[in-house]
Amino acid sequence: MKTVLVTGGAGYIGSHTCVELLAAGHAVVVLDNLCNSSAEALHRVENISGRSLEFVEADVRDRRAVDALFKAHSIDSVVHFAGLKSVAESVAHPELYFDNNLGGTRALCEIMADHGIKDLVFSSTASVYGNPSNDPIPEEAPTQPAQPYGESKLAVEEYLHTLHAADTGWNVLSLRYFNPVGAHPSGLIGEDPNDIPNNLAPYITQVAIGKREKLSIFGNDWDTVDGTGVRDYIHVMDLAHGHVAALDKLADKPGELILNLGTGRPYSVLEVLAAFERAVGKPIPYEFRDRRDGDSSIYYADTRKATKLLNWTAELDIDDMAQDAWRWQQQNPDGYK
Repeated sequence: MKTVLVTGGAGYIGSHTCVELLAAGHAVVVLDNLCNSSAEALHRVENISGRSLEFVEADVRDRRAVDALFKAHSIDSVVHFAGLKSVAESVAHPELYFDNNLGGTRALCEIMADHGIKDLVFSSTASVYGNPSNDPIPEEAPTQPAQPYGESKLAVEEYLHTLHAADTGWNVLSLRYFNPVGAHPSGLIGEDPNDIPNNLAPYITQVAIGKREKLSIFGNDWDTVDGTGVRDYIHVMDLAHGHVAALDKLADKPGELILNLGTGRPYSVLEVLAAFERAVGKPIPYEFRDRRDGDSSIYYADTRKATKLLNWTAELDIDDMAQDAWRWQQQNPDGYK
C-alpha cells in the first residue's frame, strides 16, 4: 500500500481515479483548490469506496500549503491532475494557463524534491499532437499543439523531461489521453461542467434532459464514414484504471515514459449520438453547422505501448460510456449542486 497525493482529485478524472486507488488499497490525500470541481465529489468517492481520504483545500502553486501537506503526510508518490483545461479559455487567457499548468507543476516538483519524493504520474493530453497526419497516433508523432491549453501541457512534459535528464532519480510517467466519457456506474460521480459543456458527451446529455435545445455538430462533409468528425472516446473508469496501472509501473523505476491512453477504436459524432439515443431511449435533436477552425477529421490513439508496458487496455465501449453518462445526468440534473 502507498500513500498517494492526488492533485486535482476532486475533478472529473481525479475523483474516479481516487475511487480506483482506494479500491486498490492505497491511502489517498487530495489537494484541490475547487476552482472547477466540488468537495461533494470527494464525499461521494468515500461513499462509493467505503473508505476515507484526506482532503486539503489549496492551490498547487501555494508552496507553503503544499510543503505543509508533505510534512503532515508520508507521501510515497503523486498523481498530478491539477490544472486548467478549457481550450476556449486558454485561447482568451494563455498566460493564465501557463501560470497554472506549468507554474503549478514546477512548484509541486520542487517541493516533492525537497521531501525526497520523485515518483510522478502526470495527466497530459492528446491535444499536444495538434492535427497529426498519423492515423492512429503513436507517441512518437510530432507534437504541434494548436492552442495554448495543449501548449501548456506540452511545456509541462518538456519540463519533466528536463527534470529527469538532470536527475535520473525521478520516475515520471506522462499519460496523453484522448476524450474521456462516462461516469462511475453508481451514478454518484461524473462530469460536472461549470457552464456550457466543452465536451460532446455532457452536451448531449444536457440536451437529452432538456437543459439545452439541441446539439451542434460542426461539419458533415469530413472524409469519414458518415461525414462527421471521428475521435477516440474512452470511458473514464478505463482511464482511472490506466492511472492506477501507471502508478504501479513506477515501482519498476522506469525513468521517463510517455503513453497514450485511449481505446484505439474511433467513433464518429453521429455514432456517439446514436449510442446516447439508445441509452436515453429517444431521439436527441441536433443540427449541422460549419466546420470549426483547427478541427481535424480523424483523431485516435495507437495504444499498443500502454498495453505492453502497463498491461492495461480499455475494456468499455461507447454504449457503456453513454449509459453511465446518462445515469449520472439523470441522477444529478444539476451536477453536484
